[in-house]
Amino acid sequence: MINISKFFHQDGTESIKKTLPLVPLRDMVLFPHTTTSVFVGREKSINALSEAMAQDKKIFLTTQKDPEVLKPNIQDIFQVGTEAKITQLLRLPDGTVKALVEGCERGKIVKLSDENNLLMVEYIPVPEKPLPQDVAEAAKRTVEEAFQQYSTMSGAVSKSFFKSLEALEPHESRYSDTIASQLPFKVADKQRLLECGDIEERYFLLLKLIQKETQVFSMSQKIKGRVKEQMEKLQKRHYLNEQMRAIKKEMGEDPGSGEFQDLEKKIRKKRMSKEAAGVVRKELEKLKMMSPMSSEATVVRNYIDWLIALPWFRKSRSKIDLKMAEAILERDHYGLEKPKERILEYLAVQKLVKRIKGPILCLVGPPGVGKTSLVRSVASATGRSFTRISLGGVRDEAEIRGHRRTYVGAMPGKLIQTLKKVGYNNPVFCLDEIDKMTSDFRGDPSSALLEALDPEQNRNFNDHYVEVDYDLSEILFITTANTLYDIPAPLRDRMEIIQIPGYTEYEKVKIATGYLIPKQLKENGLDESDVLFSKNAVHGIIKGYTKEAGVRNLEREISSVLRKIATKIVRTDKRKLCHITAVNLHKYLGQVRFRDSALEKDNKTGIVTGLAWTQAGGELLTIEAVTMPGKGNVMVTGKLGDVMKESSQAAVSYVRSRSKILGIKEDFYKDLDIHIHVPEGAIPKDGPSAGIAMCTAVVSILTGKPVDRNVAMTGEITLRGRVLPIGGVKEKLLAAHANGIKKVLVSGENKKDIHEIPNAIQKQLEIVFVDDMAQVLENALVE
Repeated sequence: MINISKFFHQDGTESIKKTLPLVPLRDMVLFPHTTTSVFVGREKSINALSEAMAQDKKIFLTTQKDPEVLKPNIQDIFQVGTEAKITQLLRLPDGTVKALVEGCERGKIVKLSDENNLLMVEYIPVPEKPLPQDVAEAAKRTVEEAFQQYSTMSGAVSKSFFKSLEALEPHESRYSDTIASQLPFKVADKQRLLECGDIEERYFLLLKLIQKETQVFSMSQKIKGRVKEQMEKLQKRHYLNEQMRAIKKEMGEDPGSGEFQDLEKKIRKKRMSKEAAGVVRKELEKLKMMSPMSSEATVVRNYIDWLIALPWFRKSRSKIDLKMAEAILERDHYGLEKPKERILEYLAVQKLVKRIKGPILCLVGPPGVGKTSLVRSVASATGRSFTRISLGGVRDEAEIRGHRRTYVGAMPGKLIQTLKKVGYNNPVFCLDEIDKMTSDFRGDPSSALLEALDPEQNRNFNDHYVEVDYDLSEILFITTANTLYDIPAPLRDRMEIIQIPGYTEYEKVKIATGYLIPKQLKENGLDESDVLFSKNAVHGIIKGYTKEAGVRNLEREISSVLRKIATKIVRTDKRKLCHITAVNLHKYLGQVRFRDSALEKDNKTGIVTGLAWTQAGGELLTIEAVTMPGKGNVMVTGKLGDVMKESSQAAVSYVRSRSKILGIKEDFYKDLDIHIHVPEGAIPKDGPSAGIAMCTAVVSILTGKPVDRNVAMTGEITLRGRVLPIGGVKEKLLAAHANGIKKVLVSGENKKDIHEIPNAIQKQLEIVFVDDMAQVLENALVE
């Protein structure tokens, strides 16, 4: 039953206030005097229908602003809705309720309440301003004409509907509501019509919406017609082309003559070698004799397209400005003096002689030292195009030299494919991971590269697919590898090797502050006002969280710190300068992963500090020796390679041969066993640089003289006590300095390598050059 009370407006007028159950509608608007079906599934809406059926079958319907809201409140529904009468109610098997409702009048919600698990609204009728008879008649005619135009165009309105319209009075609200309910307006437009109490204004709005809908439908029909017409033209053209082809075939004419004319034009315009031009013309004549539907014709056509597409003589203009090139190399890379020097030499010679055979450079070094990025900088410095292919895992010779055209799906090799993609015949060509190639029953790809990388042969490189000599001598080939001994000797012989041993800690700090931190700040959406790395923090990341020769992991750790800062900024929505220091570094990166080798606190017998070189740089190597009762056996442990085991045997033999001079009992080996151990047994160790350290440890344990803990040494020993030179001097001495070593013993023949050590470190480190084992013992043992 409807609850009725009085409601007073602000202007003092009086309206009747009613209370009814509410059902919010989704994606539909109910107009007065129209009948429609409503499907209800929400519990409160079903309860509202049940309450209405129990009273006088009256219910209030309004539309949700957002149909996705499950539990709407007063802000989620439109304030103007429709009072309706339920004429039929049907419960469906899936639990929903279908209600047939008839709109009665407009109503404006005053209050919404939730009572007994159903929504109740208090509302007042929306007052309507009727039209004068003459104005109503004019409005009716205008709207009716527009409505008939739309219905004629769309065919969506039945003729019986127009007959029912004639019985309605134009000045009544019912006329406009009936038309509005039949049109596919948007929910927002229908709601505007429902909320419009002024009938004259409602007519204007209704006319505007009908005209807009008519225009949209007309444009839609035009588009559909245009697409249909285009499809018919294509089908007709295809049919006529097939007929023309059949007629020409009957007359003995070639149906593909137009296509052949296009190919002939391309061949005439394309500048290619004399041999290639002759071959492509022969292939075109062969193609003309073939059926266009045959598979062989497709093979020949693809071959012709490849020959036309290759950049036979097309060059990118190479600008050789030595100062600018040097500036670019310095800007992009810190250190790497030898590679930069060699590249500048190449540019200088090329500028003098105008054209030289492209040198084949091979940059060898551990991962992360910037080999590929250096090649990219070379391309930028010379103004050439840059391209690269990765040879890692390549095991088929055909990937380098191509497949023969007799195979199905044959293609040229990677070199020719890449040149076609670049479009120039003189790029800077980076062959990455040349040491990672393998071979199997399909051939040896490293052997296939011999012709391409030989300056004497690559002028006439022959790809199996192209079958025509192609000139690769204009290309600046630069290859990269991690290890030199994995490159086959014949291939290594054709390349100029430039070693990039890795960066020192000093260089890593410079790279981090000058290159990596600014780059990562930009990539993580930060700037210098957000983060400040202290010098000690950068040192801490390098020494405690990375162990590498390059800077790839260093960049990752810096990025990890910045990501955490970026997350903090987004969460708090505040930006302030964050200082990263050695003290708070663990908050961002966790506990330290790597620790420096610790020196002994006191001078001890039989413990010597050696120096080793790894791909991650230099390291201290502790070597221990002990004696025990036995029969003269020598044990060597610590997962050592054959070279280090032989060094230990040579050291013991030297001690036995010089036992009298060294003050050792001559027959000590008859009742003593010697055990030499290199700790960290899980790490493989090998290399000819620990001989003098092993010998010193053995002499120390046999004579009882301790070894100076501040002395480190590196060098190989011969049976006669001569100290042989070793490699990696720079990395080893830098590691000694970083770990607090005061004196380093190095072979006298390594004096030539000392210039690579920074002057500041040379001043802080006492470097003693030794040529004989006696000199080593004199400097290492203490009384």
